[in-house]
Parts: sequence; structure tokens; C-alpha cells
Amino acid sequence: MQTQLLIGGQWRDGGNAERIPVLNPATGEELATVANANEADAVEAVAIADEAQKKWAATAPRERSEVLRSCWQILVDHTDELGELITAEHGKPIADAKGEISYAAEFFRWNAEEAVRIRGSIGDAPSGANKIIVHHPPIGVVAIVTPWNFPAAMLTRKLAPALAAGNAVVIKPAALTPLTALRVGELLEEAGVPAGLVNIMPTSGSGAWFDATVEEKAVRMVSFTGSTEVGRVLLKRSADRVLKTVMELGGNAPFIVFDDADLDAAVEGAMVAKMRHSAETCTAANRFYAEAGVADAFTEKLAAAMAEVKVGNGMDAGVSCGPMIDAAAIESIDGLVKAAVGAGATTALGGSPVDGPGFFYEPTVLGNVAADSPITGEEIFGPVAPVIPFTDTDAMIEQANDTEMGLAAYVYTTDIGRGLAVSERLESGMVGLNRGAMSDPAAPFGGMKQSGLGREGASEGIYEFCETQYIATSW
Repeated sequence: MQTQLLIGGQWRDGGNAERIPVLNPATGEELATVANANEADAVEAVAIADEAQKKWAATAPRERSEVLRSCWQILVDHTDELGELITAEHGKPIADAKGEISYAAEFFRWNAEEAVRIRGSIGDAPSGANKIIVHHPPIGVVAIVTPWNFPAAMLTRKLAPALAAGNAVVIKPAALTPLTALRVGELLEEAGVPAGLVNIMPTSGSGAWFDATVEEKAVRMVSFTGSTEVGRVLLKRSADRVLKTVMELGGNAPFIVFDDADLDAAVEGAMVAKMRHSAETCTAANRFYAEAGVADAFTEKLAAAMAEVKVGNGMDAGVSCGPMIDAAAIESIDGLVKAAVGAGATTALGGSPVDGPGFFYEPTVLGNVAADSPITGEEIFGPVAPVIPFTDTDAMIEQANDTEMGLAAYVYTTDIGRGLAVSERLESGMVGLNRGAMSDPAAPFGGMKQSGLGREGASEGIYEFCETQYIATSW
């Protein structure tokens, strides 16, 4: 397992002498230490990426496509190994971790197909004076910053279209979960990605690394997934050089259950939307709005389903909720729960941290939560489901939209007309209608409002990593 920086196809120590410890959140024990990049490492990596990108951009789209196809295959072939590595450094259950690798790999297969379908256009100017030719060259060197909750998938969702379009990248993986990114980088080299195109640099000095990176002339784009708070900072910094930015930021997803919904299906969907990957996802259902006629029954059924969740080390058999990422996460989750209960919410299940080594929290269901409770305004990022009864659909939609976040939403009803009408009124980039899962490499992933800029995946995703150039000519 590589623990050094990957720069220009070489594995090397970082400029910061102090290495970064990586902990197993299920035990609190140290798994490894990784090299720690500094500003000089960032500058050198960008220079190398710039040279490699020029050669890569000149290769035929089919050649790029075949390399990406090989990347898909090698990740699929290493699903078990990579899944175990994710579980070790992140904590999510092994089934979820292996599922993440399948999802992560699919971005390479999808973008292998998109690489040969970057389309341009040609037409006549309305005046008849000239032809209008439009094409989409690569943007150059892309700075990529990824989060800790999906150490493989959030990397490949950016990396695959960037490479497919003809770009090179410099990557800062999260310091909490860098091992997966480093191993993916190693495998991509084996798959035939030319040296210098993919540079991976964990660092404990994120701000200094980012500042040094975006100051380099060759860097023309920033792609970031993480919190809205950090996203705002990176946007301001990127604005200094007018860099293109694609950002997938925080969420506060409403999960709406109408009184005509199939409650068993709604609970099944709620468990997927809430508890996948130990509830540490940006698309996780964060607020559950249940129509008054079914609110009690939905709360009861959801609590019964959550009670069946086995909490523990993600490598253990039957575990479906692993540890939270660190002690700070436990403190944040518990603070939100205690505040909601203090404001009048009832505890249908759980409500406390789990004693012992590691960072665990009980699966929790809160009933009769007030619509203006602080827990409805914060991204919980943990296994807590606050249920808010409602009687007025219009008022509920207004409450659901009363947030600066607009990433994901969920609606359950057997009236498909009402479901579609409500979905269209929700200020959310993605809606799961009678579905608890929505992410797909073939679909445009992204949010409205402060949940992000741009889209990842689908046909839209590769064009985010392209320029648009117009040529006027006559013949």
C-alpha cells in the first residue's frame, strides 16, 4: 500500500516532514501515516501536469476512451481490496464500501463512452456572412478536492470526465481518508494512464496547498465536493483568477410521506435514503415530513426498522451502520438530538452515543419534531431521523424549501400526479419519487442554491471539463 505522494508518476515523500496519521474510526487505532504535501509539491505537480496534459489532449478520443475502459476494469477487479481499505479508513459497512467501488468504477466506463461523443456544431450565421463552428477543447489542469465520506467515488466522479475530456489533474484527498485515493492512483497507472496526468497529494495544510495550486497559471478549473462553508472559501479564492468551478456542497434533504403512501415502501426507501454508508452522505434524508394521518404509524414503523440496524465495525458480519468519522462528529450529532428533545421532540428510538472504543452513535428516531427545530436546519450527517408531522401541503413545501441547501429530496405517494407536482415545486437539484436512491453515473448529479454549481455525471458532466470555442470562417 503506497503512502507517499504521487507526482509525475513517481512516489515520493512530501515537503512537510510531519506525516499524516490515518485512524480506523471503529477502533481509534492508527492504520498508517501518509506523506504530507506542501506548497512546493503543489507547484511542481501542476507544472508536470501541464506538460502531460498537452500530450494527452492531442491523443485521439478513442485512445483516451480505451484507457478509461481499462481503468474501469482494474477497479472492478480490485473491488474486494478497495472495499476493505475504505472500511478500514472510513468505517462504512463492507457491503456499502464494495458498492462504492462499483459506483466509482462505473464513472470510468460511462466516461469512456462519453470521450468519443464530445460534439461540436457547424452552421450558417443568420446574415449569411460566415459559418459558425463550435467545438469543445479541454480546459487544461484541474485542481480536485475530495471529501472523506466517499474516498473512491467522489474522486472518480471528477477524475474520469476530466481525463476523458483531455485534461490533467492535481488531487487533494481528504486527510481523514487518503489511503483509498492513493491506491486508486496506483491502479490507474497500472491501467495505462500516462504518468503526470494524475497527481495525488494528501496534506494537512489544505489552505496553503490550495492557494499555491490555484495561483499556478496552468490551473484553469477547481472541482470540489465538501461542505458549503468550505466551498464558499474556495469560491472566493478561485475568483481571484476567475477559475471555472464545479462544486457539490452540503445538503438538507426533505423526505416527504403523504397519507396515501405505501408506508412499508416508504420506510424501506427511508432506510436507504437515511442509512446508506452509515448515514454520512450529502444526499441523506435529513428531515422527514409525514402527513398527520400517517405520522405516528410512519414514526413507529421507521423506529422498528432502525431498531434492526446492527451498529459496529464495518468488517463484522451483519453490521449495517459503522462508526462516524471522528469524535467531533459524535459531539455534533448528539448536540442536535439533545436540542431537539429539549424543544419537545419525543424519542422513539436511540438518542445517545455508544460507549466503547471507536466513534459510534445509536440509530435514532425522533417524533413530533417542530418544523423550526434547529435539527431541521443542520445537516445531521449521522443515523438520526427527525419526523415532522404536517397537515397543509403548501406550508410543508414552503418549510421544505426554507433552507439555503437544495441538493436532494424524496417524495412518497401512490398518486403519481401529486408526486410529480410536488417534486417540481421542491427547490432541489435531484428528487427521488418513490425511491430512496437516486445517484447514477448516467444522471446529472448536483444541487440548487448553496448546494452547488454545475453537474457531475450524465452527458453534462464531461462538458464541465471543456471550454467552448467558436470559430467564424467563410468558404
